[in-house]
Amino acid sequence: MTSAPACRACAAPLHFVLIDLGVMPPCESYVSVDRRHETELWYPLRVFVCEDCYLVQIEALVSPQAIFSEYAYFSSYSETWLKHAQRFAERTIERFNLDSNSLVVELGSNDGYLLQYFVAAGTGALGIEPAGNVAAAATRRNVPTEVAFFGEGLGRRLAGEGRAADVIVANNVLAQVPDLHDFVSGLRALLKPRGVVSIEFPHVVRLIDGNQFDTIYHEHFSYFSLLAAERVFARHDLRCFDVEELPTHGGSLRLSLCHAADDTKTTHDTVAELEGRERAIGVERLPVYAQFGERVKMTKQGILQFLNQAKRDGRRVAGYGAPGKGNTLLNYCGIGTDLIDFTVDRNPYKQGKLLPGSKIPVHHPDKIWETKPDYLFILPWNLKDEIIEQMGAIRAWGGRFVIPIPQVAVIP
Repeated sequence: MTSAPACRACAAPLHFVLIDLGVMPPCESYVSVDRRHETELWYPLRVFVCEDCYLVQIEALVSPQAIFSEYAYFSSYSETWLKHAQRFAERTIERFNLDSNSLVVELGSNDGYLLQYFVAAGTGALGIEPAGNVAAAATRRNVPTEVAFFGEGLGRRLAGEGRAADVIVANNVLAQVPDLHDFVSGLRALLKPRGVVSIEFPHVVRLIDGNQFDTIYHEHFSYFSLLAAERVFARHDLRCFDVEELPTHGGSLRLSLCHAADDTKTTHDTVAELEGRERAIGVERLPVYAQFGERVKMTKQGILQFLNQAKRDGRRVAGYGAPGKGNTLLNYCGIGTDLIDFTVDRNPYKQGKLLPGSKIPVHHPDKIWETKPDYLFILPWNLKDEIIEQMGAIRAWGGRFVIPIPQVAVIP
């Protein structure tokens, strides 16, 4: 009998399974056409809820080095995300009075999508990005970037070199860290005494309420409520003094943190308000998690019924996007080229490759205009408004958009 895995926040044994999505390859391991017949590595994808601290999490079965050393996701291909980043940069500069003497450090800085706006404003900036191929794109944008995984050792080194941060940004990074305590120790070491950490992550409450099972994949090790995140930060003397609820990624939180000893920052009412709402919802009780798996099974059935009926009716279905979440959905549902002919993506890195597991080919978006499918199945549903606006001309031949989450729906 195998022993239970341990919670990465509090080390308690994990027994309660939120959902078991079966086995699948890592979601960003795109397959070159000449290797389509080679065996992929598939790993279990089970999600646990810690019954002591209520952190939702998976086992770290795939190492960060295997996932992130070369990465297929480039943030700058989403106009929605770029606008989000620009608004954040402008507001942060004004809110914290940043200037050329300030330093903003972003962890998981990707292709410079965010820091480019700080650089343009004349604020000091440094990106930390483990994927060399993505970091190279940031360097071409004149964003100083160090290729490294972040943790306590790197935080101490940078601070010792005189590069302590006025602002540390970590957007959609905390979920991708298997060793939470090493990462958060690094935040504390790198942050100036009166500095600010801004962290964004998908809100587990929205994941459950919105049936967003496809946001679960091997590179997302943890799924946070405010309460669960605060416990981790408090262990390292970091205090959440503000929280904002954002629409990004199906519903996210932005936490503003400071050193616990920093008395210059008053804790906003937003923190206690959301803490109270989470407790009322029941994020610290197991029943709120218990029905999630059954709802996901029903969603899978609905997606397969729609696609099978479309094929019986002689309709052509193409995908839009090749995001990580799409690969979880396709592989969990067992969807391949029998149901979706191909997908398209604006990212040249993914074009000409096959999706992991499903082996659905990825083309340039021009393929849509060439083939004129009846349905465009939007895999990055969190960007549906942007995609529908970009691809609205499919209506000229009667094409329609399909959204799979929270349940399959055809957009008129």
